[in-house]
Amino acid sequence: MSNIFTKAQRLGPAALIMAASVFLSRFMGLVRDKVISYYYGAGPDTDIYFAAFVIPDFINYLLAGGYFSITLIPLLNRFFKQSEAEGWRFFSAAFWWVVIGISTLSALAWVFAFELAMLSAPGFAPEAQQRLAGFMRIILPAQACFLPGACFTALLFMRRQFAIPALTPLIYNGCIIIGGVVFFYLFPGSGMEGFLWGVLVGAFLGSLCLPALAAASKSSGGLRLNLCLTHPGLKKFLLLALPLMLGQSIVVLDEAFLRVFGSLGPEGGVSLLNYARRIMMVPVGVVAQAAGVASYPFLAALAAAGDREGFNTTLNRALLASLAVIIPLAFWMMAAAEPMMRLIFEQGRFSATDTATSSLLLIIMLGSVGFWAVQQILGRGFYANENTITPVLTGSLATLICLPLYYLLGQQLGPAGVALAGTLSLALYTALLGWRWTKKFGSEALAGLFARTGVLLALSLPCAVPAWLLCGLIKNSLPLAPLAGAALSLAASGLCFAALYLPLCRWLAPRLWKESLGLILRRFKTANN
Repeated sequence: MSNIFTKAQRLGPAALIMAASVFLSRFMGLVRDKVISYYYGAGPDTDIYFAAFVIPDFINYLLAGGYFSITLIPLLNRFFKQSEAEGWRFFSAAFWWVVIGISTLSALAWVFAFELAMLSAPGFAPEAQQRLAGFMRIILPAQACFLPGACFTALLFMRRQFAIPALTPLIYNGCIIIGGVVFFYLFPGSGMEGFLWGVLVGAFLGSLCLPALAAASKSSGGLRLNLCLTHPGLKKFLLLALPLMLGQSIVVLDEAFLRVFGSLGPEGGVSLLNYARRIMMVPVGVVAQAAGVASYPFLAALAAAGDREGFNTTLNRALLASLAVIIPLAFWMMAAAEPMMRLIFEQGRFSATDTATSSLLLIIMLGSVGFWAVQQILGRGFYANENTITPVLTGSLATLICLPLYYLLGQQLGPAGVALAGTLSLALYTALLGWRWTKKFGSEALAGLFARTGVLLALSLPCAVPAWLLCGLIKNSLPLAPLAGAALSLAASGLCFAALYLPLCRWLAPRLWKESLGLILRRFKTANN
């Protein structure tokens, strides 16, 4: 394995690698959804396809799949520091129990797929639920690849090797796209099944095989996987993972709720909510998730060393820097929501009506991205301190409080109500999480957060309004084809927003400029010289 894939990275390069990975992964996710929307639009078939992921994703969440590396990395650090033999014995025991657990749950879900389909999409007709069960049975075995692969990924993260984990989602999404296109032309009667078989192949190749091969490489550090089911560290691992397994927070259930409650609305609602959320998650992934993933190994090391000052400084910088990028980006995306959805999706069977509806959903969802940024990074601050109970209990409380909102707002406002419920839920969860942090660890890591947010809102709003007006002017005044007009609107609105925002930031918020935007621009100039 080439050294570029196996060498350890520092925080800066690691953040860039993960940001590039998330960006490319989100881009490929958009391509995937573009292919789906082009061939199938937003209707009953796409609703069934997107609903097919509710139960498999829930099983993944139930075993803390979304945060699996987070729970494993601190313990791997601890036992490998004791000795190589002790580290490998703990890793092997955790790995085999994960394989047993995920395989058992996936097999049970496969057997009871129809009953689970009725629970995950209560608004679907019986024949649609039957087809949904068939879709679920294709992708359920993929779960047996994700979590064992996450064990190997955790090992790579512990070694601060980010390149291979950055490739896994690209392979996964690529297989889905290829599977869908190949089946559409070679097996036209199969409907959307090609995308589902692509999920299975992508999970096996990208999520399991690639990290395993990378971890086993001698240049990476090697892999010693033994047949071992006992280790004293398993109890600590279970205690860390159990809250994540039992407490399903709004962060991991938001997408599932959109699909479950979207199924109670008009036909195509599940699909439109999914398309809008896909766009909203681009800035969340590129900025917030990348910063959280890249900073976590360093936060875990600082916490393990007892360096509280260094920990607070690192966490605070990650929070402030993420907000400095994601808030103005979200405002521009709100202003350009309609041409953005038109350019990406409005072709084939995706109509102008679908564009109008999904762009409204996108605007509502973009209101949550600042909260996503804070909770993604702050949550990892808890995990680095080996505290999984607090964020999970906090998230579970927020979920219970907001669960009726999904139903009530969905009944009153349709898909827009479901999207609004998601945004309000994220806001509540983030507020509660910040409150709990200050109670447990003090306010040093959150210093300047409210002031920075206020400045960013004050700078972004007056720049977003002219950008939005410009989009409307181009659409209504220039005789352009829909896609050409959308591309021009996006370019013009982006330039308009930047031309207003950057001078305002430098003039009215020099500290913000110096700490974030000015630094980014200076590094960009240095890289191009």
